[in-house]
Amino acid sequence: MAKRVQVVLSKSVNKLGESGDLVEVAPGYARNYLIPQGIGNIATPGILRQVAQRKEKEMQRLLAERQAAEARKTALATIGRFTIRKQVGEGEAIFGTVTTQEVADAIQAATNQEVDRRGITLPEISQTGFYKATVKLHPEVTAEIEIQVAPL
Repeated sequence: MAKRVQVVLSKSVNKLGESGDLVEVAPGYARNYLIPQGIGNIATPGILRQVAQRKEKEMQRLLAERQAAEARKTALATIGRFTIRKQVGEGEAIFGTVTTQEVADAIQAATNQEVDRRGITLPEISQTGFYKATVKLHPEVTAEIEIQVAPL
């Protein structure tokens, strides 16, 4: 009698694995729960080939996303500086603050690239001048941009 059975999951199972993972489980668990529920299939050479092809496609997709993020980083670096106009009071102090949404809108206007405002990190901006901000384009790719805060 087999001690363990290899099963390819077709759905994610908590504490066992994600969809497409090859896992070893007890034969009774596979026979009585995973296979009848449609959660997994016994690992055959054909299914293992399909899993390998799926993982290869996923790796290619992730690589393409990273390359696209690198290209966007280069595009932001070539532009160099983004200008944000704010109402100015006494002593070059601005009213309010520069928000990440305003930076995202400035990038959108200049490059036609949509940037998620939650990935933008700004320093404390309270006066006109030049500031450095970081933009997270991908989990592994961040770009540094220069922001000019100018009076209206």
